[in-house]
Amino acid sequence: MKTRILTAAIALPILIAAIILPLWWRESVWLFVTLTAFAIAAGLFEFYSLTKKLELKADASIGYLGAAALFIGFVFDAPTKAPELLLLTLALFLIVLLVTQTFRFQKDFSKMLTGVGVTLLGVLYVAFLGGFLVAMRVGFESGVNLSTKLLGYFFIVIFMSDTGAYYVGRAFGKHKLAPAISPGKTVEGLIGGLLAAAAGAAIATATFFLELPFQFSIPLAIVLAAVGVLGDLAESSMKRGSKTKDAASILPGHGGFLDRLDSLLFGAPILYYFARFYF
Repeated sequence: MKTRILTAAIALPILIAAIILPLWWRESVWLFVTLTAFAIAAGLFEFYSLTKKLELKADASIGYLGAAALFIGFVFDAPTKAPELLLLTLALFLIVLLVTQTFRFQKDFSKMLTGVGVTLLGVLYVAFLGGFLVAMRVGFESGVNLSTKLLGYFFIVIFMSDTGAYYVGRAFGKHKLAPAISPGKTVEGLIGGLLAAAAGAAIATATFFLELPFQFSIPLAIVLAAVGVLGDLAESSMKRGSKTKDAASILPGHGGFLDRLDSLLFGAPILYYFARFYF
């Protein structure tokens, strides 16, 4: 517990600074972009490490290449400004992946499909979904405050959800949510997480995000929190399949970057497109 709190005490100020500094120094948007790039790279490394334990033979070098290409697209907000370019990048990556793996597995084609599958999944799961965090940072530059408010709202909701689920689950948890996937999660913890997320959204609207009224911010927060739980369960199933407790141990008390990204990855594209349609 103390290690978990200490890690959070170090990491949270850095994350908060990366989110709010652009309010006063516009060029500091790149701090968040850089942190996200590092987190995605680390998360992708951890994902491929999980597959390696199962001898699925992912091609990490091709995966990093595809992830980098997608990340560059997100830096220029390709989902909105150049969606065709983003689709082209995905198509070219798939073509390159299939061609390179055709030659890579020419001595034993029996493992080609799994190798291609896990390489592609890692890029789509970590880099593609994670790229929407970057798009939120750079995609609303007509009002830099909006980018900051969106990210602030998102991280408050997810942080409150995780905290509420953890403490309510420990105090009152009796009914297992998905024991075959994550034995520690309970229905009571889920309810506590959803309520805490709603409270976080209400605080965000009342204090700094007046542009997003309560009738939208609270239901959206509940959706993001629920989707975050599904993301957590999905990552837990991957770890369970590879007989691994944490994706890594680089963040003491929290596991690896993938363990911290799991609830963010599913919610980022939802919030991004909500903001595009709403604002």
